[in-house]
Amino acid sequence: MVARFKKVLPPSVFGGTRRQIGILALVNLTLAHIGARYQAGDEFEKLARLYLQRLASFAPSETAAFRSEGTLFESLRRQAGRAATLVLLDSRGKQFTSETFAAWLGRQRSDGVQRIVFAIGPASGWSDEGRKRAHLLLSLGSLTLAHALARLVLAEQLYRASTILTGHPYHTGH
Repeated sequence: MVARFKKVLPPSVFGGTRRQIGILALVNLTLAHIGARYQAGDEFEKLARLYLQRLASFAPSETAAFRSEGTLFESLRRQAGRAATLVLLDSRGKQFTSETFAAWLGRQRSDGVQRIVFAIGPASGWSDEGRKRAHLLLSLGSLTLAHALARLVLAEQLYRASTILTGHPYHTGH
């Protein structure tokens, strides 16, 4: 299942055409995870969706659930025409501050990256082969987090990074 979050201005704003708005409007963000789909009533899911809806003011985003690591990579392979920067969340990955993460996203946009897939792996972790496919291994910290909580933290950090890039007061740097 894929859920999409986009915010579009009315046609009159841009002379009769509909264009997406936002600092990362040219970058499509996908939050993927390996495992069962989250239930709509799940509290973590409600909060993650809230941040994804807020993020829609800055960048189009979507969520996707995959049964296995293999199905994620197969899906990416089938969409070869939509080349994606793949970021795997992994405890051995690089840790960023919020400001550094925002700067990384800004560089991706400036470099012309059109799609970034952030993927939370299976409970047993990513395979060595899977980690080799990633453009970036990202760690949210040295604590082990439940998948739903990691997804919520990632959604909030994507929103925060967007506000940092625009100078929005949401992020005060504390």
